[in-house]
Amino acid sequence: MPLSDIRIKAFKAGVKPDGTVTSKLYKVTDEKGLYLEVTPKGAKRWRFKYRFKRKEKLLSLGVYPDVSLKSARQKRDALRTQITENIDPAELRKVEKLTNGDKNSFEAVAREWHIKFSTDWSKEYTARTLVHLDKNIFPWLGSKDINKITPPELLAALRRIENRGALDTAHRVLQICSAVFRYAVTTGQAERNQATDLVGALPPAKTKHHASITDPKAIGGLMRAIQGYSGTFVIATALRLSPFVFVRPTELRNAEWSDIDLDNAEWRIPAEKMKMRVVHIVPLSKQAIAILKDIQPLTGRDKYVFPSSRTITRPISNNTINAALRRLGFGKDEMTAHGFRSMASTLLNEQGWLGDAIERQLAHSEGNGVRAAYNYAQHLPERKKMMQSWADYLDALAHGADVIPINRESKS
Repeated sequence: MPLSDIRIKAFKAGVKPDGTVTSKLYKVTDEKGLYLEVTPKGAKRWRFKYRFKRKEKLLSLGVYPDVSLKSARQKRDALRTQITENIDPAELRKVEKLTNGDKNSFEAVAREWHIKFSTDWSKEYTARTLVHLDKNIFPWLGSKDINKITPPELLAALRRIENRGALDTAHRVLQICSAVFRYAVTTGQAERNQATDLVGALPPAKTKHHASITDPKAIGGLMRAIQGYSGTFVIATALRLSPFVFVRPTELRNAEWSDIDLDNAEWRIPAEKMKMRVVHIVPLSKQAIAILKDIQPLTGRDKYVFPSSRTITRPISNNTINAALRRLGFGKDEMTAHGFRSMASTLLNEQGWLGDAIERQLAHSEGNGVRAAYNYAQHLPERKKMMQSWADYLDALAHGADVIPINRESKS
């Protein structure tokens, strides 16, 4: 039941609206996330509860009667409008507080940048980016005017990260800071990007190779093990599909039925779901189609091809495929979910397929984002042949055939 001024004035400390006596704070709801808290001392405080990117959050809207019921509702409606525009009111409030003190502080500009660009990021990347800044930069440089931060000061903050053995994180934080500076320059809040002076200042990050099986005989054993997986049907199906499409684990887990065209044997992944933010086409082999048709009666009416066991509104977790591989007895230094990509890349190159077609199918960045955005269908006929040949090759290995990779360039 919506609140009214008459009802609000009747609320008393220690007595709930239903007459229950309590010594604690109690809440009375209004509408659309707005509610009133009545404290043990009789104070009445407005609160607005909302969800942003699946996380529940809470904001204070003032004290009654200083903030009337009408004003509280107006504030709530303004906040709901921000949410529909993919803006987190809590983050925006932080920026406004910082801006009132120093609109050009690094933290104020960084949070403004974060709000503006995170609308196109995944939930995980959005949270991770802010955590990097909160833990590694804001405590030392957050309050400084962004124009007065010098390269040595920024390097000192990065050295703290490096010295604790997190060199990869140091490089990542430098990239984030550079993006913040670029944003500040384009918006007139800074004169130059100080982070560019630090190119080469950090030791090169060690390249991490995802464990992968590339020996044909061992791949045959892997494929047979996958076929014998005894976990849930959804996970078993995701695992079976992985080697045939060799997309990134995040792209596999977030697969949606609306992106898959079984009639045309094509999975078209939207740009916003891809690491490089470019549309990606996965030609589906006969084997991949068979696997998808096998699970379609179970999840075909849902959003996700591989929904979580807890709720159909979310996909399986990031670590599901790796966990399945561990259950099959493959150690993390032997095979990983990401390793299916390395496996395909290694063998397809050995078989003589066109290098550019392989790279395009792996959705690797070509450096020029604009060109990549237009070239996502490049070499598609070749890629279709390659994906079917790859699936046939995997099937042959799974059946124990002694298959020797053939260099296509030597074939007539």
